[in-house]
Amino acid sequence: MKKILLFLILFISPIFAGVINVAGASNISYAIGELIQEFHKLYPNTEVRINLGSSGKLTAQIENGAPYQIFMSANMKYPKILYKDKKAVTKPIVYAKGELAFFTIKKINLSQGIKVLEDNSIKRIAIANPKIAPYGKASFQAIKNAGIFQNIKYKFIFAESISQTLIYSITATDIGIVAKSALFSPRMKHFKKGVNWVDVNQKLYTPINQGIVILKSGADSKEVKNFYNFMLSPKAKLILKKYGYII
Repeated sequence: MKKILLFLILFISPIFAGVINVAGASNISYAIGELIQEFHKLYPNTEVRINLGSSGKLTAQIENGAPYQIFMSANMKYPKILYKDKKAVTKPIVYAKGELAFFTIKKINLSQGIKVLEDNSIKRIAIANPKIAPYGKASFQAIKNAGIFQNIKYKFIFAESISQTLIYSITATDIGIVAKSALFSPRMKHFKKGVNWVDVNQKLYTPINQGIVILKSGADSKEVKNFYNFMLSPKAKLILKKYGYII
């Protein structure tokens, strides 16, 4: 009987060598599949489970005891808060820089840049909630710096996250300010730059530095450290660059 149990342990344990619980800002949802796939080539026995949401809400969950082991935020503010509160055990590091883009499925002249938002044909603008979504905060900053906030604020349709903003841009509004990374996902590649989307002028908003930290519950996990190091590796950076991030 002992030999059978030992055999089962030896046979099964490599399959379930470790599970990593990751909290990720929703903008990373477009690249995360390929990132995990590449990670599995190096560590085939480690399972990565990811929960996506706005950085603000994920931070609140972590502060309240959610058992995440790594946090991939859309900015540096929330990882710094968690590190200060001793919920994170590594100092926040920038793993990528995100960009904003205007996106529409309608026939709109995007060559006007941000001024297009003032056009009378645009009645509703999808934008992430700046209180909880760093991409929403950057979107507000761009609009205010362009001097058009007061003219268009009644048009805003707020989403809880930047990924939900993309959904609203397709289903409920005339245009949206989205994460540029979303436009490089396979299901979005048929939309054309200059026709369906253009970059938001980077001079209008502070670069979106995305931070990563190991959380307290992952401090002693070899698998967590492997994934953390992978996310800072050249292989991960190549994938992130492919999805429109600045590395």
